[in-house]
Amino acid sequence: MQKTLKSYAVFSGVGLHSGRDVTVTVRPASVETGIWFSRTDLSRCDTLISANWQLAVHSALCTRLVNADGVGVATVEHIMAALAGCGISNAIVELNGPEVPIMDGSALQFVRGFLETGLIEQAAPVRAIKILESVEVSENGASAILEPASGLEIEFAIDFPDAAIGQQSKALNLANGSFVHELCDSRTFCSKDDVVTMRSNGLALGGTLLNAVVVEGADVLSPGGMRYHDEPVRHKMLDAVGDLALAGGPILGRYIGNRAGHTITNMLLRRLFSQPGSFQMINCSPQAAKSLPGASVPLEI
Repeated sequence: MQKTLKSYAVFSGVGLHSGRDVTVTVRPASVETGIWFSRTDLSRCDTLISANWQLAVHSALCTRLVNADGVGVATVEHIMAALAGCGISNAIVELNGPEVPIMDGSALQFVRGFLETGLIEQAAPVRAIKILESVEVSENGASAILEPASGLEIEFAIDFPDAAIGQQSKALNLANGSFVHELCDSRTFCSKDDVVTMRSNGLALGGTLLNAVVVEGADVLSPGGMRYHDEPVRHKMLDAVGDLALAGGPILGRYIGNRAGHTITNMLLRRLFSQPGSFQMINCSPQAAKSLPGASVPLEI
C-alpha cells in the first residue's frame, strides 16, 4: 500500500553548493499526490515543483528540478532516496531556500527523521514501473542500463584515480529494507583537487570534511575515514536510488551503472519513457509489494 508520514519532519542544515542555511519540512500528503517540493521563500510565482524526471535540468554534480515558472530546487537526490528507501509515496517537501541541505553528506538523517516521525499506510496500492525490455544509454565512457527484474536491483561500478577509492563495484537487491540498512549512511565524496575546482566555479560553498568524504591519493582526509571500505560506490548507488525515484513510482527492474552520474540516470529515464513498449505501469499486488525498497522498513521506531 502507499505510505505517507504520520506527522511532519523538520531538517535544518546548509546547502552543499549554495552554502546557504535552509530548513526543510516534510509533510504528509493524501493518496496519489506523489512527491512535491514547495519553495516557501518565494511568492508571486508557482512555487510547487514536482519530483519528476521531466523537470530535471543539467546541473553540475547534483540533481536540480525546475518548474515552468523557472522556480528550482537543487540537490534533491539524497532526500528522494530516503523517501523511496522508506517507501513513502506521498509527501510535500517544503524548503525556504534553493537547495536541500546536505546534512552529513548521506541520506541517514532524513531516514532517521522519517522513521522517528512514523509512517502510515494509505488505502491505495503502490503504482510501480515494471521494466519489460532493456534500455541503455552511454556518454563519455559512462553508461546505465535498465533491464527486467522482479524488484529493484542495483549494480554499480566506479573507477577513480585516487587510490583511496580506485575501482569499486557492488550489487544489491533493494528489497527487505536494504537501502536503510546498507546504503543510506554512505556519504558523498570527492578528491581534494575537486574541491579547489568546484569552489573556483562557485560550487561546494557549503562543503566541509564533516559532510563529504574528501580524499587525496591514498589518504582519507575526513575525520574517522570511510564508514565502509566501499563507501564511494555505495553512495553512487544511493544517488541512483534518488534519481530513479523521479520516475514517479518504484521501478521493478535492474539498474546497472558504470561510472554513471545524475545526468546519465536522467537520460536513462528519458529513454525509458520514450519507448512505451519497454515498461508497464502496474498496481502492485501484495506479493509484488514485498519486493519494494520500503516493504520491510518499520512504520515507526
